[in-house]
Amino acid sequence: MRLIIGMTGASGVVIAVELLKRLKAIESVETHLIITEGAELTIRDETDFDVFDIRRLADFVYDVNEMDASIASGSFLVDGMIIIPCTMKTLAGIVCGYCENLLLRAADVCIKENRKLLLVPREMPFSRIHLRNMKELADCGAIIMPPVMTFYNTPKGMDAQISHIVDKILRIYNLPDELVEWKGDRK
Repeated sequence: MRLIIGMTGASGVVIAVELLKRLKAIESVETHLIITEGAELTIRDETDFDVFDIRRLADFVYDVNEMDASIASGSFLVDGMIIIPCTMKTLAGIVCGYCENLLLRAADVCIKENRKLLLVPREMPFSRIHLRNMKELADCGAIIMPPVMTFYNTPKGMDAQISHIVDKILRIYNLPDELVEWKGDRK
């Protein structure tokens, strides 16, 4: 399986790092990573991670301005793309078909080729513009998955919340996850 992972400058880059770690552990998955300049700033502001260490988690890494990269073409076969976290600017660019950089172009290719595109938008509350853009992308087949906290599995801290979100993403792509199945018969 080939997946493109895009990281933008929204808050929550730790979720992307956890996803990359989990994907690295799955031998059958090949990852293609794009980190925007905004994501690099957020990584420095929000985490103790080194950008170079994050890049090492991927099989292939591209500069966001590398418009001649293989992943910019529909003839390069991928199983999908995950943009995590996804800024509202990126989401708006995708919905308008504004392919000014490799991340936007790769997302555009996923839409035109009917490949899975999963966006993890980080904003709260959503404005009407955000909601409209998310609906437009959902109508185009994109999967919109805000990183919503979970409670039914009684998480023990932030790491458990992050793990749950990553598990939800992995499940979308039929990859091994650690989700606890919901038992509707709880009293």
